[in-house]
Amino acid sequence: MTKSGEREVGSGKHLAPPLIHSLGLVEYLPTWEAMKQFTIGRIFDSQIPGTRDEIWLVQHPPTYTQGLAGKPEHLLHGTNIPVVKTDRGGQITYHGPGQIVAYLLLDLRRWKINVRELVSLMEQAVIGLLGEFGVAAQARKDAPGVYVGDAKIASLGLKIKQGCCYHGLALNVDMDLTPFANINPCGYAGLRVTQCCELGINVSINELQAQLAQNLIHELQGHFALKQHP
Repeated sequence: MTKSGEREVGSGKHLAPPLIHSLGLVEYLPTWEAMKQFTIGRIFDSQIPGTRDEIWLVQHPPTYTQGLAGKPEHLLHGTNIPVVKTDRGGQITYHGPGQIVAYLLLDLRRWKINVRELVSLMEQAVIGLLGEFGVAAQARKDAPGVYVGDAKIASLGLKIKQGCCYHGLALNVDMDLTPFANINPCGYAGLRVTQCCELGINVSINELQAQLAQNLIHELQGHFALKQHP
């Protein structure tokens, strides 16, 4: 899932933007394994040139994923949808076709960013995307993610290893939301969920994911520029 030989120097005033890979509908488990292997195999900037960062855009078949802090009781009902205990932060969530999942494989030191800043950056990328279609969304200090009113439209979760991250965010676009009724989404009982098509956003998922990727890159570059010239 990575292009061999594509490297960058992670120092200096300008960083090459992450490579974007649109991978379509892919199974969760092999994608998770590929993220781990990518991160383990990184060459760091002290060994110039370092491995270039990447953003993977995918959809998954129906899958529940449970974070490291996940509690079994947040799966409310038995179901034939598989439950994967994964290594990201957070509680349980649902992935399915019609949802954009953006996996960020980044060297945090390169971008001079910490986890809290990255979470805020991801939230802002989604908020900006929805705003382009006239939808007012917001983040919440008490519960990471993006919300439209009291309904969640995007969830976040990251894993940090050796100063690098993987996992990322999931944005509901045009999907069957029924499986969310079997869980306390992200560990919050009764939390409503929504999606782009219910909010009058009727462009294709490919168009939305391309713009989301550009928003993520724009936010990263803006953050790095501020760190270079505070």
